[in-house]
Amino acid sequence: MKRHTVTWLLGVVMTLSLLSGCQRSHLSEVSPDGVIVAFGDSLTVGVGANRSDSYPSVLQQLTGRQVINAGISGETTAEGAKRLPEVLADTEPELLILLEGGNDILRNHNLTQTRNHLATMIEYAQNQGVQVVLIAVPEKNLFSEQAPLYRELAEEYQVVLIDDMISDLLRTPSYKSDTIHLNARGYRVMAEEIYSVLEREGAF
Repeated sequence: MKRHTVTWLLGVVMTLSLLSGCQRSHLSEVSPDGVIVAFGDSLTVGVGANRSDSYPSVLQQLTGRQVINAGISGETTAEGAKRLPEVLADTEPELLILLEGGNDILRNHNLTQTRNHLATMIEYAQNQGVQVVLIAVPEKNLFSEQAPLYRELAEEYQVVLIDDMISDLLRTPSYKSDTIHLNARGYRVMAEEIYSVLEREGAF
């Protein structure tokens, strides 16, 4: 076989491999009896609406999987990093939805430390075999884009990132109960968007 023919065939194989890689899902399917843990602060708790209207409750309805609401209002990433190991040990989830950092930003915490705490949580979950979906929160100006540290973490740890959702929801007055929390309608839209991402990435 001539050299140029071999080179051409190798090029075709490499191209097909790259295309195949682009089509792979980022998440493994969550089994029908698998557990999803929604871990975070007041936006996970569902402050501003009834707990039954929180995004984890709505997401459970949408997915048909058990979604545990492991949110604590006012929690910082430093506190979350300490709490997460016990939550994962108690629930043994297949998937962790991580939404933290908003309180750090509102309280002007050092964002390098915030990033480190989030990295600690992601690393711990991955070391336990738990898939991670990271949700970004905006910088202090709630009308700004997400804090850059979330995209940096998603790229470093190769996790699925939902980046603009919180920013977009907080720009929509009809979805809010106050300046930093959603109402029942907002949490439903949030759950629907998360479900759409999880479905697209292969979790269902």
